[in-house]
Amino acid sequence: MAADLRRRQFDLTIDVADSKTSRIMQRVIGAPLRVGYNPPDRPLKFWEVQPANIFADARGHGGAHYLYRYLSPLEALGIEICEVTPRLEPTPVGRSASAQVLARSNLATKAFIAVHAGAGFEGRRWQPERFAAVIDEVYTTTGLRSLLVGGPDESATAQAILNMAMSPLMSVVGELSLETLTALLADAFIFLGNESGPMHLAASVGTPVVGLYGLTPPDIWGPLGVLHRTVEPPLPCQCVAPDLCKHGNASAVYCVHRLPVAKVAQATRDLIDAVRQQANEAAN
Repeated sequence: MAADLRRRQFDLTIDVADSKTSRIMQRVIGAPLRVGYNPPDRPLKFWEVQPANIFADARGHGGAHYLYRYLSPLEALGIEICEVTPRLEPTPVGRSASAQVLARSNLATKAFIAVHAGAGFEGRRWQPERFAAVIDEVYTTTGLRSLLVGGPDESATAQAILNMAMSPLMSVVGELSLETLTALLADAFIFLGNESGPMHLAASVGTPVVGLYGLTPPDIWGPLGVLHRTVEPPLPCQCVAPDLCKHGNASAVYCVHRLPVAKVAQATRDLIDAVRQQANEAAN
């Protein structure tokens, strides 16, 4: 891969990963302009050479959120940032496929909750039985049905929720392309899920979000540009997985497992009420 990239003779590389591997790749590619962070996220070892010759502010200039770190290389290149909030527009193909999914599931646009119970790391996945309890409680109090979404490797989690939930519940876990998922999330009334890619995808298409967090700070990694509620466990932490948690690494702990059902259900109801109130105000 490195040889192929080098043959392409790129004029510019931007290293947003800021890792040992990405720095090696940037040096191997050898573009005349090489953007990196100063200081780097992972400090260089004494034997490493900094391949970048244009330096972006590692903190960004707009605020605490990590988004501003990703935008910082543009500023380093003298490019004006005109739009800060990430936005995606579903494709016509995706919208058509989403409409078919909703028809098959007997759901109406903007009348269901998209629920994602997966995450890339086990410690970020709230327990299936607790998702089932919230889905049931929210259905009882608001009348909104839920639809489970996710990738093929999350089928077991989805099946566990289906087995435990008492309310009407459908699943399309493992069935959708990314294009269809994007459109389906845009069609949802709100999104409920763990801190994960689909959570940010839902926010990017304008869908309000309830995000479940462990020790990862929502002010740095939270959803942007939409109404949202983020739920965090109480601190100081009473560790639920002392043999599994990697202390000092907020991305590798099981603290989300400490979120109580009542707190997540309340946040979900609060967001539903806020979205409905906003819709009423817009109509008037």
